[in-house]
Amino acid sequence: MASAPESGHPTIAETAKPERANWIATGALIGAGLASACCVVPLLLVTLGISGAWIANLTALEPYKPYVTAVTLALLGLGFWHVYFKPKPPCEDGSYCARPQSARTTKAVLWLGLAIVILALTIDWWAPWFY
Repeated sequence: MASAPESGHPTIAETAKPERANWIATGALIGAGLASACCVVPLLLVTLGISGAWIANLTALEPYKPYVTAVTLALLGLGFWHVYFKPKPPCEDGSYCARPQSARTTKAVLWLGLAIVILALTIDWWAPWFY
């Protein structure tokens, strides 16, 4: 294990971010946005009073929804596994992984992505209430 230099600053190994979990969470959030682009986003925009002919073009993404949703659910599952179930390596005091903020942000992104995907998958049940 690397020790801190005499200056008291942590080494690069001690401050390394858990990149994989962050990238998975980011990919899941982007995928959730894409999965909802054909259905939830146009409904949300119209509900907010935003209109335009370009909104109808978003429905052209409907045929890709199952594929994007499958990839997004896989990324979400992998992200939740990384955050909640994967054995965590020991952290030294002062390192990045010792700060709870790093895990909170990743968890928040994963839960937000899951909520968006659930909205996109269940739109046929709740969307008629907004017409």
